[in-house]
Amino acid sequence: MILDIATLVLASAGVVFFIAGTLGLLRFPDVYARLHALTKADNLGLGLIALGLVLQAGNVWQALKIVLVWLLAIFAAATVSQLIARSALVQRSSSPAARDS
Repeated sequence: MILDIATLVLASAGVVFFIAGTLGLLRFPDVYARLHALTKADNLGLGLIALGLVLQAGNVWQALKIVLVWLLAIFAAATVSQLIARSALVQRSSSPAARDS
């Protein structure tokens, strides 16, 4: 019963962080602020959900698989956010307005 409640609390907190990241994506003014809000909030949200699921795992191997998925998602989000930020920087520096100043 206590593990079920802890899982529910952790998963609910994770969903709140996902919603916060989505609001940041929709409301922040530029690419860099959006990326920051989205990657930070989503990584924390996924971490909380993964922690809640680890509490429900039947054995150690299932728990390790959940942690591995979380770590892979963190590395993938970091890589993709770097690629998006670099692309935005290259596009900004090659725009006509950037060349005039």
